[in-house]
Amino acid sequence: MKIFCSRANPTTGSVEWLEEDEHYDYHQEIARSSYADMLHDKDRVFKPMADAAVKIVEKNGFSDKIMVINKHSTEVTVGPEGDMPCRANILVTELFDTELIGEGALPSYEHAHRHLVEENCEAVPHRATIYAQLVESRRMWSWNKLFPIHLQTSLGEQVIVPPVDLENCPGAPSVCDIQLSQVSPADFTVLSDVLPMFSIDFSKQVSSSAACHSRQFEPLTSGRAQVVLSWWDIEMDPEGKIRCTTAPFWAHSDPEEMQWRDHWMQCVYFLPQEEPVVQGSALCLVAHHDDYCVWYSLQRTSPEKNERVHQMRPVCDCQAHLLWNRPRFGEINDQDRTDRYIQALSTVLKPDSVCLCVSDGSLLSVLAHHLGVEQVFTVESSAASHKLLRKIFKANHLEDKINIIEKRPELLTSEDLKSRKVSLLLGEPFFTTSLLPWHNLYFWYVRTAVDQHLGPGAVVMPQAASLHAVVVEFRDLWRIRSPCGDCEGFDVHIMDDMIKRALDFRESREAEPHPLWEYPCRSLSEPRQILAFDFRQLVPPRPLCAEGTMELRRPGRSHAAVLWMEYHLTPECTLSTGLLEPADPEGGCCWNPHCKQAVYFFSPVLDPRAPLGGPQPVSYVVEFHPSTGDITMEFRLTDTPDSPLLSNKVA
Repeated sequence: MKIFCSRANPTTGSVEWLEEDEHYDYHQEIARSSYADMLHDKDRVFKPMADAAVKIVEKNGFSDKIMVINKHSTEVTVGPEGDMPCRANILVTELFDTELIGEGALPSYEHAHRHLVEENCEAVPHRATIYAQLVESRRMWSWNKLFPIHLQTSLGEQVIVPPVDLENCPGAPSVCDIQLSQVSPADFTVLSDVLPMFSIDFSKQVSSSAACHSRQFEPLTSGRAQVVLSWWDIEMDPEGKIRCTTAPFWAHSDPEEMQWRDHWMQCVYFLPQEEPVVQGSALCLVAHHDDYCVWYSLQRTSPEKNERVHQMRPVCDCQAHLLWNRPRFGEINDQDRTDRYIQALSTVLKPDSVCLCVSDGSLLSVLAHHLGVEQVFTVESSAASHKLLRKIFKANHLEDKINIIEKRPELLTSEDLKSRKVSLLLGEPFFTTSLLPWHNLYFWYVRTAVDQHLGPGAVVMPQAASLHAVVVEFRDLWRIRSPCGDCEGFDVHIMDDMIKRALDFRESREAEPHPLWEYPCRSLSEPRQILAFDFRQLVPPRPLCAEGTMELRRPGRSHAAVLWMEYHLTPECTLSTGLLEPADPEGGCCWNPHCKQAVYFFSPVLDPRAPLGGPQPVSYVVEFHPSTGDITMEFRLTDTPDSPLLSNKVA
């Protein structure tokens, strides 16, 4: 039986459905599951995992003591003919995500207490507590709101202001989960102590009904309340002697002994609106939750005395949070980045320019207008981006100044452009369907499709792009691909072998997008330009190929190659989606915080406890296939000829 899988097609900029082998989704799920990462977690099912569990139980000699039931717990039956002969007196679970309850822990516990366990059962873990801390952070707030954007033009300063409904929107309902310890303390001001918001005793009946919990506090300093940082800890035993915490380093009892995790991180919640707070003037922070989500509000009085406390989960009603994810908000709010575009645009624009903008939900059309372009068209292929830009244009009195064309760019007609020839084709480029850095090469395909609409001597910006790579050693991220071997005395090589087989499956060896600002690494090689793409020319009919060797300049363990795109707006102005500056003497990397970079893990992934080898060069072969937009590549550590070739196909 065949199945259909979705995939972004760089040649069309759309999500397509491809027919795959029936086992394809299992291989993808296993390869990207980070199951081993969870077992590497010293503090702490899906059918293939259930099958592996049965084999692991048998291999470790517990077949007569452990029975694996491959069902969701809410489907388990109890009784003489059931899955369990009687109710259990011990409840052992791991149902938690970064938000604690986002994987359905509350309804699952609620069902278990009603149907699967005895009334006075013991639960492991025994109790969980959610903590919160109120902060002011322009950086994190920029992930949720559109800031005024300032432009210096020949007519003086112009300001792009956000629409009122965007300013008033509570934002996206989903939690923002990040490696909070990688946010610099200089990027936020602490306004409250760490507040224990609420606890859940898993040994007693649990309710999944909506509820709220308040904590009164006095602000530590005056400022603007914008963001709530949150994490949790669990006590494994009733006495609380065995404890696991997800606290960031500044709230951890022993920062030097912190356990790194990628399956549990920390939460960033955005208040519906920023509010001024005064040092010493008492306030109430309120944590609301339903069966799956947590959200926060700030109240002047406690909820018991204030019947107007907002109980509904926040939902975006401005379109922006549906179109722009958090990194995209940060990217648009980056004034330095905007200034770079203004600088580049100023060198190519003329008063009689006709500008066509091609990027999803981009404000480049507004920049072009304020810089004096005669006529500006912007293509928005989705209804959401079309609606959002209309709001922004109206808020800035530009609804009659910029023409929005709601169709796919390859379907443009001369009538759409009012029979004008385009003198400047402009893109960031950014498209919402892009997952890996080179997916935004869709701009090149658009440039080719609209060639007939470009006038003589038309300028394309960016004029070119290039694919770059560097070999890195990760401080921690290597763990998500490292075999586990033994876990607390259990031999789990069977699971390791299952994951390896999944990684060797055809498409499961693809690149993985990761925001590397959250995952420190050292560069072992110098950055290398791998391929170049000239947007001034049409997409070529034949593949672009490159091969070479990357010399390792620093000792270390070669965990992966990291790849990213750089866009050359003009010969003098380049924007990078990867490294923002040369590595420091130790190899420390500064990554673009608004973009995800592509990570190709080498196999086997080297544990930092393994002995260091010599500086092994890495050879590569990279090929761009214009007909499909695919990039294929092979990496090899050159002094280990018998090692498996790393073949990756990425779409």
